[in-house]
Amino acid sequence: MPLTVLSVSYSLAHVSRRTAGGAEQVLATLDEALVRAGHRSLVLAPAGSRCHGLLIPAQIPTGILDDMAKLEARRVFKKLVDRALDDYAIDTVHMHGLDFYDYLPHRQIPIVVSLHLPLSWYLPKGLRQVRSDVTLACVSESQARTAPADVRIDAVVPNGVDLARFHPRGRKSNYVFAMGRICPEKGLHLAIDAAEQASVGLIIAGSVFDYPEHRDYFDAMIRPRLNNSIRFVGLVGGTRKANLLAGARCLLVPSLAPETSSLVAMEAMAAGTPVVAFPSGALSEIVTHQRTGFLVNSAEEMAEAITEVNSILPTTCRREAEQRFSSTRMFSQYLDLYRSVSTSETMAQLQAV
Repeated sequence: MPLTVLSVSYSLAHVSRRTAGGAEQVLATLDEALVRAGHRSLVLAPAGSRCHGLLIPAQIPTGILDDMAKLEARRVFKKLVDRALDDYAIDTVHMHGLDFYDYLPHRQIPIVVSLHLPLSWYLPKGLRQVRSDVTLACVSESQARTAPADVRIDAVVPNGVDLARFHPRGRKSNYVFAMGRICPEKGLHLAIDAAEQASVGLIIAGSVFDYPEHRDYFDAMIRPRLNNSIRFVGLVGGTRKANLLAGARCLLVPSLAPETSSLVAMEAMAAGTPVVAFPSGALSEIVTHQRTGFLVNSAEEMAEAITEVNSILPTTCRREAEQRFSSTRMFSQYLDLYRSVSTSETMAQLQAV
């Protein structure tokens, strides 16, 4: 029986395949899969987002994303969530935002919340004071293990990527690649350090969002070091991203945050490219040391690993991606979760609480 799923993005992040945000990419993947499988997909996201289902566009503030802008965006999302529940017969609401608690609908309806970020970044009450109709889902086993004893994690659904979009190619070029949000916790200045020490070109792709701390980081730590060897190419997606990943000697992931997942690491492996990463959070689960890449602890060790990546076989990386990181598997698990929380028996139990 077809389902109607309302997916709700983070209130300040556009949804598309090109976005630098992992949560938004996962939402876009699930939206496309729902439509292709014959379900109805509604997506509440900032205006300008791109989806396969029906977009419910939120007119959020533009310019500097300060506290006032965040409050206004959450107010808009709250209003639109409630309106969508009035206008459509929705079976399940799937929320993806860090600030989901601020626009959680009050009415009784099955809600799945994917916790894409470190659990310590969420409002404590958002995780501890969950209602019986809210299902909290972690995106990796390592993330689930960080949950405090008084936080109820109901499911673990590891992220996945569309393997058909990425393929190994015959020859590698003489550059290394890094991609993601340009912000302090991603540690991209350390990728520059490593590339310079290894005497190899570095291409950095991603977005500089309009948060003051992100802009300050880019202006102070990244922009002054750009040159013919260290290049920033902005946001990339589609064929260009696939080609950059496949052509790189390796992907660098010098994250300083406890990563809950890493879509770009999965995509790199699908493209036959090894990953050199700090063992932050789920990265130690995703990268198999000396098999699909190297786990290192400093920019100096990252530079040394760059000189050794030719020992990693592209076919091994691709095989690992096929076995572990398929978005088809991710969608199947979420679809099972949607169905389990929206059954009549489940709803009867919720209404009896």
